[in-house]
Amino acid sequence: MTSPAPSALVLKAPRTLAFEPLEHRPLGPDEVRIRTLYSGVSAGTELSQYRGTNPFMHVQWDAQTRLFKAGAGPSWPYPVRNLGYEEVGEIVELGSAVSSVGLGQRVFGTWGHRTHHVANQEYARDRALPDGADPRIGIFSHIGAVALNGVHDAGIRMGDLVVVFGLGVPGQIVAQAARASGATVIGVDPVKARREMALKLGADRVLDPTSTPIAETIKTETGGRGADICIEVSGAAPALAEAIRTVAYSSRVVAMGFFQGEVQGLQLGQEFHHNRIELICSQISGVAPAASHRWNKLRLWQSAVRLQHEGRLHLTSLITHGVEFQHAPDLFASLDQGEPGMLQAMLNFGAAA
Repeated sequence: MTSPAPSALVLKAPRTLAFEPLEHRPLGPDEVRIRTLYSGVSAGTELSQYRGTNPFMHVQWDAQTRLFKAGAGPSWPYPVRNLGYEEVGEIVELGSAVSSVGLGQRVFGTWGHRTHHVANQEYARDRALPDGADPRIGIFSHIGAVALNGVHDAGIRMGDLVVVFGLGVPGQIVAQAARASGATVIGVDPVKARREMALKLGADRVLDPTSTPIAETIKTETGGRGADICIEVSGAAPALAEAIRTVAYSSRVVAMGFFQGEVQGLQLGQEFHHNRIELICSQISGVAPAASHRWNKLRLWQSAVRLQHEGRLHLTSLITHGVEFQHAPDLFASLDQGEPGMLQAMLNFGAAA
């Protein structure tokens, strides 16, 4: 397999992908050229872009006020060129003043579904993969950071009972990270294959919400107390509603899922109100405030990679589907249609030419 011509994947319209050529410009003295090896495809943010349901594609995000403002046009008009945020590649060219990284160094980062990327040497140095690491761990740098951030926001104590709602890729990582933090972890998902994967990767138990009343089961098993923490990772309103019902009095629910449109089905006058539930949103644009003096996004990214390399997180088993870059439109269509058994999808850019 040879390297494809320099190109990038763009979204021309909802569910309409195309390739456009990349400029192969000369490097500046402090820059490196990275050839992409693998790129992960997100079933959350990216799928919302592909379907056209992402709020950035309909209204304007004001970064200063942190408000979405209608009537000003979308933040991401078509063609959308920011698809892809979990890439890994190798350095194939160095600028004249580059000294902190070398040719062949493999790096992870966010540069989109494209064959090549130009970055400065500091960016590449801070995102270098450990020597000898499986390069595929790099595609979990961002989604792994999202999951670690959620576990930090949960404030897990050793011995806690944590129930994770949704066992897609981020839920699987959350379950592993929560258990590594000393919690007993119960995973909840209606898909049998996802429950089996969670058990394989270390969850203590799994439950099927279509056949088991989750809140009643957990409350009964804990003498009426409930879970210490519930983490919702599916972006489904029924899961968030059940997480609120399942958690103990005056305890925390972490909402990590990316809810699309108006959320219906939350009975906030019931358990949420009467049990004084603390509902926390976890989103990667910020970190847990109490730890913000020592944790930031870069450290989360680096930690997600390091923990895999050290064997404390096992994420490459989540890669269930992969295609060559030129077949990316077919992979997105399969993801959109909910192909059975699909967890982490990956684009392969081929061996070095």
